[in-house]
Amino acid sequence: MSQLILIVDDDPTQRRILETVANRQGYRTRTAAGGREALDILRDPKQEPVELILLDLNMPDVDGMTVLEQVRPTNNVPVVVLTAQAGVDTVVRAMRAGANDFVVKPVSPERLIVSLENALKIGTLTGQVQRLSRKIAGQVGFTDMIAEAASMKAVLDLARRASASNIPILVEGESGVGKELIARAIQGSSERKGKPFIVVNCGAIPDNLVESILFGHEKGSFTGATDKHVGKFQEASGGTLFLDEIGELKLDMQVKLLRALQQGEIDPVGGNRPVKVDIRLISATNRDLAEQVKQGKFREDLYYRLNVYPIRVPPLRERRDDIVPLVNHFAAAFAASEGKAVRGVSREAMDMLAGYAWPGNVRQLENTLFRAVVLCDGELLQPADFPQILSALGVPGDGSLSGDMNSGPVGDSLSAVDTGGAVRTLADVEADMIRLAVNRYHGQMSEVARRLGIGRSTLYRKVRDLGIPFREGS
Repeated sequence: MSQLILIVDDDPTQRRILETVANRQGYRTRTAAGGREALDILRDPKQEPVELILLDLNMPDVDGMTVLEQVRPTNNVPVVVLTAQAGVDTVVRAMRAGANDFVVKPVSPERLIVSLENALKIGTLTGQVQRLSRKIAGQVGFTDMIAEAASMKAVLDLARRASASNIPILVEGESGVGKELIARAIQGSSERKGKPFIVVNCGAIPDNLVESILFGHEKGSFTGATDKHVGKFQEASGGTLFLDEIGELKLDMQVKLLRALQQGEIDPVGGNRPVKVDIRLISATNRDLAEQVKQGKFREDLYYRLNVYPIRVPPLRERRDDIVPLVNHFAAAFAASEGKAVRGVSREAMDMLAGYAWPGNVRQLENTLFRAVVLCDGELLQPADFPQILSALGVPGDGSLSGDMNSGPVGDSLSAVDTGGAVRTLADVEADMIRLAVNRYHGQMSEVARRLGIGRSTLYRKVRDLGIPFREGS
């Protein structure tokens, strides 16, 4: 889906001209006939967020300068101002109020397009820099997360409630769902905001170094300990310690971790006395810890110590409403950072991505968009820019149809009964109907979906589930 531009101008002729230029470049538009209407749109949380404002300065009700002064302190959306007065004072005042660029009316389509493209890239990069700065400062919040699906909104509600206390949290979910981002948002919304946020991947530490890395060691405490080392518990003191993949810890280390959590102190390797630490513990796992307890692979007492406040993050396939906004977010971010002319994702490509199962979750989606943006030579990402997804959906590398497309129906007919005379199941008939339609319309998925009377995202899911090969029609 392309980026949304809000056009604010009291002149209906100017609005139509600006809207036409933006639409021809692939942008979506929304219009406002004045400053007051624009402010109402921007302040309404139910409205789709706009990604750029094209703002006339001279309007009778609320002028553009007032809109700028009220919007910019709380909204980072880029603004391009339109003015019939090219005076230096007007331009300087608008830029000081937060405008990213200005154009003088009447503006040529070429000049307007360049201004829109540059402002959108600057806005995207600014957002990325701000998010990175908040991450480094330990101030990532829940507003930094994309959560349109009801199941994900429920997760964030649980996390917000937990952020108000110091309760131990166990974040559960498959790899790549965003467990660390949840933990960072909890920290960034708590009284420990801005304090250390220390991440330890328990599955990536060699067994003989786990104790040293977690609790630290004194100089000379073992071979190779040439200097004193402060462990992760001490680094996180005053802030949050995030133990990722906690289920990978060996049983002997689980005992020492349990003691540290119970006593609020650690014993550095080779140390003479325990060291007090003040941490907020958030653990994460992609395993079923309760099952590991039953199998004797995880200590029951430690499990109950960690699992005081469980939060399960659903996989991406269970929150499909998040796929489209995530795709748009990553496409815009990578296009800006890579200097690509990509403005969005074609509808065909978006339907395909929305219908994919994403076994690697958000991490896979992010990496897939990165690759697609880097390789794309056009302005909209197309299905062909996602060869790995096409392959997973059964499209051969040469784009040709393969396999037995007529394995169910014969020719252009469907039978309601099998060879034995018994009535066939609805599922079998539906599968044959889809095979027939894909074959008849030569893999043109838009036409197939229209003829079958179903949405394209639904069609892609059914095609994938049935293992039906197809190609995109011309």
